[in-house]
Parts: sequence; C-alpha cells; structure tokens
Amino acid sequence: MIKLQVIGNLGKDCIVKEINGKNVINFSVAHTERYKDSQGNQKERTTWVECAYWTDRTAVAQYLTKGRTVYAEGAPEADAYTNKEGQAAATLRMRVQTVQLLGGGNSESQGANAGNVSYNTNTAKPVAAATPAPAPVADSGDDLPF
Repeated sequence: MIKLQVIGNLGKDCIVKEINGKNVINFSVAHTERYKDSQGNQKERTTWVECAYWTDRTAVAQYLTKGRTVYAEGAPEADAYTNKEGQAAATLRMRVQTVQLLGGGNSESQGANAGNVSYNTNTAKPVAAATPAPAPVADSGDDLPF
C-alpha cells in the first residue's frame, strides 16, 4: 500500500454526501511551501489534495470548516487531464483513512474540545489524540544537558 500523509488547511467547508447508502465527506486540504529560487527571490507553491472520507460517523463534518488545520492520511490517487487553457494538469486525491483535527480556523464555532481529535475508519468512535507527558528531569547539579 502507498500511504499519503498531509497536514494543511481546509480551503472550504466540507460537503457530506450519501452515495449508494454510504456516507462520504469531501474536503480539500492545501499545503503551501515557501522557498527561495536560484536568484534568491521568495516563492511559494500551494499543493491541493482532494480528500474523500468514507465513514458512517459524519459528526466530524461539523469541524471540517474553511481554514481549519488538519492531518489526513490515506491512499493517494492522481488524475491527469488537460485544463481549459489546453495545458497538461494533474489532480491529487486521497481516500482518507484517518483525519485528525489540529486546530486553526474559527475557534468560536468549533468548541473547546474540537482540537486534537482523531477519526479513523478502523475505530468505532473518535479518540482524543495522545499528547505524551514530558519526561521528568533529574537535577544532577551540573549545567550539562547530557
């Protein structure tokens, strides 16, 4: 299996559809890369990933709103086509297996507990993302970090 992982912001609110008795949540994730070209000019390139999340648990849809930062993981698909200008173009799509809400977006409409929640097609319900506790630091009396 080829796995695609993307962290980015939603470009618009998700759309929930029912197709042949199954629910799918469609959303688009944008990742913007900033870099300098060979002449030292600041450039940026945005890559869009069209996501389809097939799930019976559509409650996550209320949190998949424009501007929200998410982590999504799943199987990639690429489609090549010719655009309106006659140029070759491609679309990157993903069949989502896991989506995790990372924050961002309009926090007023998302509630206090909306961030850092994972949804997985293999689990029965949402699971809060585990944040590891910091390791205790022993005071050895010296200033060396090792």
